[in-house]
Amino acid sequence: MSIVIPASVRSFLAEPAVADPPRRNRRDWVLVTAISVGAVLEAFLRTDDGWTDFPVGWRLASLVMFFVAVPPAILVRRTRPLLATLWGFTPTIAFGVVAALWVGAFGGLNLVAVILIVPYALFRWGSGRDAALGALVMIGAGIFGNLSDPGGIGDWIGGFIVLGIPVEAGLLVRYRNNVRARMIEDAKSREREQLARELHDTVAHHVSAIAVQAQAGQAMAANDPQRAVEILAVIEQAATTTLNEMRTMVGSLRSGTDGDLAPQQGVVDLPRLAAGAAGALRIDVEIADELGHLTPTVDSAVYRIAQESITNAVRHARRAQRVDVRVEPVGDLVRVTVTDDGEGSDQPGGQGYGLLGMAERTHLLGGQFVAGPVTPRGWRVRADLPRLEVAS
Repeated sequence: MSIVIPASVRSFLAEPAVADPPRRNRRDWVLVTAISVGAVLEAFLRTDDGWTDFPVGWRLASLVMFFVAVPPAILVRRTRPLLATLWGFTPTIAFGVVAALWVGAFGGLNLVAVILIVPYALFRWGSGRDAALGALVMIGAGIFGNLSDPGGIGDWIGGFIVLGIPVEAGLLVRYRNNVRARMIEDAKSREREQLARELHDTVAHHVSAIAVQAQAGQAMAANDPQRAVEILAVIEQAATTTLNEMRTMVGSLRSGTDGDLAPQQGVVDLPRLAAGAAGALRIDVEIADELGHLTPTVDSAVYRIAQESITNAVRHARRAQRVDVRVEPVGDLVRVTVTDDGEGSDQPGGQGYGLLGMAERTHLLGGQFVAGPVTPRGWRVRADLPRLEVAS
């Protein structure tokens, strides 16, 4: 008889551990120090019957067990979550079971409950298989604990609910971060595909021109040495091959979608973009006269950055009345700056995928990108792109 494992369970078990989890830091040591001091104070100052009825030797043993199990588990919980679970839960529950059998009472330090940090870390950073193994350890610990300290069904249910809270928290945080990571990668991928298409439309034009010139050169070289004709033939073949290979490459980047064959928009289209923007915002565009001619890729990038920035201002800038768009040369760079006068910081900032796409496009072209609030009010986006001029 075969066991059918649901697809969702198989997917969870195949989940890899989180790459590069946060390492041990100063806050971990502060936490370990605080709980260690708290454990010592509880061991010597606690006065309830459940603790004082415990023999002195077992009370000291409980304190020793705490130091053996809890601080090490907390320190390695991110990088070795399964080991932290085994290390933290096994001696803790073993001590409770032995105490119940030997002394006749299930007791220990209340502060040992801090070990519940470990299940959160296991399901937050561990792999699916590690989480499954750790879950078996925790379930076993819960069962042995309830058997050693008999109670009603309510104690069983309450204990497993408490144990499940950090597990659910770890899963929720992990799912949220995974979704955000996928959205970031999708935003980068879309921007790369857009840039690849624009590069194709630009470079393909020049490569096609090379092929045409090579053909013309062959015709004009009738009276020249044979070597010149052979060189022109090589140029034609190389240009044609390059064009075909580039089309194949860009086609794969598009994931099977058809490219947009419309001409790419650039700096000269910014006034029309501003005039057609939705909303009641006044959008002023200033293009420096000395800007000169830009390569099509940079020209299109300036337009896209201004377009996304204006869209963000229309959507997110509270009570904004004006947006200023300025494009100017700065040394070997062309700088596009978009500033609004909205109140507060309602722009998406580091959480915005539009801003992420603009930054990705700028960095791919070798430029620099910054965005953030300005004083006394408003939001500014600025991108510096290599100012590569072409002959007019």
